[in-house]
Amino acid sequence: MYRDGKIYMGLADGQQVFMELNMSNRHGLIAGASGTGKTVTMKAMAESFSDAGVPVFLCDVKGDVSGLASAGEPSEGMEERIDKFGVRDSFQYKSYPVCFWDIYQENGHSVRATVSDIGPDLLSRILGLTEAQEGVLNIIFKIADDKGLILIDLKDLRAILNYVSEHREEYISAYGNITTQSVGGILRALLPLESQGGDLFFGEPDLDIFDWIRTDGNGRGMINILDSVKLVQNPTLYASFLLWMMAELFERLPEAGDLEKPKLVFFFDEAHMLFADAPKVLVQKIEQVVKLIRSKGVGIYFVTQSPGDIPDSVLAQLSNRVQHALRAYTPAEQKVVRAAAQSFRANPAFKTEDVIMELGVGHALTSFLDENGVPSIVRQTAIICPQSLMGAVDESTRRSVMAGDGMGKYDQSVDNESAYEMLNDQKELEQQQKALEEERLKLEKEKEEFEKQKEKELAAMQKLAAAEQKKKERAQERRKSQIERSLISTGSQILKRGIMNTLFK
Repeated sequence: MYRDGKIYMGLADGQQVFMELNMSNRHGLIAGASGTGKTVTMKAMAESFSDAGVPVFLCDVKGDVSGLASAGEPSEGMEERIDKFGVRDSFQYKSYPVCFWDIYQENGHSVRATVSDIGPDLLSRILGLTEAQEGVLNIIFKIADDKGLILIDLKDLRAILNYVSEHREEYISAYGNITTQSVGGILRALLPLESQGGDLFFGEPDLDIFDWIRTDGNGRGMINILDSVKLVQNPTLYASFLLWMMAELFERLPEAGDLEKPKLVFFFDEAHMLFADAPKVLVQKIEQVVKLIRSKGVGIYFVTQSPGDIPDSVLAQLSNRVQHALRAYTPAEQKVVRAAAQSFRANPAFKTEDVIMELGVGHALTSFLDENGVPSIVRQTAIICPQSLMGAVDESTRRSVMAGDGMGKYDQSVDNESAYEMLNDQKELEQQQKALEEERLKLEKEKEEFEKQKEKELAAMQKLAAAEQKKKERAQERRKSQIERSLISTGSQILKRGIMNTLFK
């Protein structure tokens, strides 16, 4: 609840506990075992930020956060809590301005980013690539940039990977070594991301992050709810989305310094998924963003079961803390409880380590920065109740909200011409050129064979002509010989008759 320019969090020993609005971009942690009230705390804080005019983004991992879109319903228990917290004069059951989002495009507007937006460095960390594979991926992006190939979705990335692999000899001298093993490793790393729905996340129209930084007509901050019921079952995509979102805000928002209130507040539920089995370089990247994004006016709140789920380097940046009950049945769990207790500024009235394990549902240990940035002592606090519906919103209300929030432009995907189409066109052109070249070579070969055949036929004709000529010459010779023999025979007969005539005269 937003009161007196501050966020009213609850009661501790009869005193009201507040979180200073101008210190809420120092980030925070909401931790506690399952069923201890973390979601209620997150909803109450989101409502307060919205009332203060601060846009909010949060993940709905169980489906019950969507109730922010509907007014709460009075009950005997709620009425008792309203009186207990002393807010009867200001508390009212009400709905909040909500915008629903869903990467899987089922229960909210689509959330998309292009491969180019993610970039090779962040994508390498998401995919867990080796140093050599990361180097090759950077080369791939550089080649795509130099060739004017736009990388929008995963089919574009696959297309450019296959293209460069096939033409690697053309690029090695200018860009460096591109091994087929590294390209194959990148392609294999894409498989889990694709199977988890990455083909839906990567595409257009890509999300304009400023569409999350809006207020309604009454000046209340828009509460952007990402349906994550299905998403959290696919940790690679969930972590990819969260990391991209932080990086996108960090890169696009200008420096803001210290503000009276944040520009935007994020709640990352099931935050352990962002760090589970994360390589060191990825944790370093998250730590860097968390450290620096505060100066952009953005507050980040991690929601998880145990503070031990968050790396110490990141945990050190979370100044506003709400610790619900922890259970400690094993030595390892007891160690976590001690660490959580030691992270608070001690309260001489109780032993923090003991209280953590004794807290009831809806109660928590809290410590917030005061207006000067000094952490308060830890206090055992009964958390204020939300004013919106405790539970999931009905489907008709969800669709009605979606129809009127002005974000329908993201509902229809667009498949603009990009690397996949351009490389396919180029491949078709190369195939056509290859076919033409093959046809040209075929024609040249046929021509050559025709010329050879023609030469053979000419030679045969010449040989035949020569043979005919010889035949004619032989025939003429035989005829001449016959004539000569005939002449000789005739001459002999004449001579013989002449002699006979002379003798017998």
